[in-house]
Amino acid sequence: MKDRNRRRGDRKDGRLVREIDSMHAIFPFAMPSRVANEAVMNEQVDLTNIIHYLEKKNAGETEFPYTFFHIICAALAKTFYLRPKLNRFYAGGRLYERNQITLTFVIKKKFADDAPEGLAIIAIDESAPPTVQIHEKVREIVYSVRKEEKKDGTTDLMDRLVRMPTLLLRIVFAVLRWLESHGWYPDSMMRDDPYYASAFLSNLGSIKMHASYHHLSDWGTNSFFVIIGEKKPTPAYAPDGSFAMRETLDLGITIDERIADGVYYANSIRLLRELLQNPALLDLPIDTPVTVGDITYGKEKEHE
Repeated sequence: MKDRNRRRGDRKDGRLVREIDSMHAIFPFAMPSRVANEAVMNEQVDLTNIIHYLEKKNAGETEFPYTFFHIICAALAKTFYLRPKLNRFYAGGRLYERNQITLTFVIKKKFADDAPEGLAIIAIDESAPPTVQIHEKVREIVYSVRKEEKKDGTTDLMDRLVRMPTLLLRIVFAVLRWLESHGWYPDSMMRDDPYYASAFLSNLGSIKMHASYHHLSDWGTNSFFVIIGEKKPTPAYAPDGSFAMRETLDLGITIDERIADGVYYANSIRLLRELLQNPALLDLPIDTPVTVGDITYGKEKEHE
């Protein structure tokens, strides 16, 4: 996202939404908990076009091939860019629009019960098409975590915090929550905290697990949690009752319903669906408008 001049009332990680109706202004006082304002959207993705796209994309890529996960991340990033209200959050009783699009996910260092986990946070920029930059950034993170055995910043910080006596740890987190409510959470911690991302993704399909819901958290500013299910054959029915089997996967999206209204969410899912059905759109610059039916989704006008 482009840099903005910081104004009074803005946070280091977000701009205060000043043009706001009374309902959205009262929400954080009437219903202060993000967890109590969860709404869940489920989407089934037909993978037919993505499979063909990946075959072409990976024709010369053997070391670190493109996957469904990269495409889903890229589609989410572009959807957030073209639909900026999705990148909002409530903190300290106020509504903010995040300065940057960030995606976070867990990396299992080995597929074993006792294997440690690492956390990855990817910041999206406008310098490259979303699929390309996500593929490269995930490659760098996976290589450093799995091959070089490096610890991510979040895990390293947690390792240090848990060495504290319990009483001191409670005091530290009480102070951190107070700092957060005022927008003063330390940069060094916010940068590595996965709950300060635009969207938290969990690729359960990679471990053969089925779930369609994950809760949000009142810690941090994350307003989106996305569950990626396992690829599976699903019948696609024609109007005459005949059917063909297609490869699909399910997305479970948990949102803070306070940050936008139902129509905005419905149109955003419509855009996400179009990007997943036409993944070649993700090879274009992230700000390239996308037309779905009679609606063209482009970068919305910045609020003054």
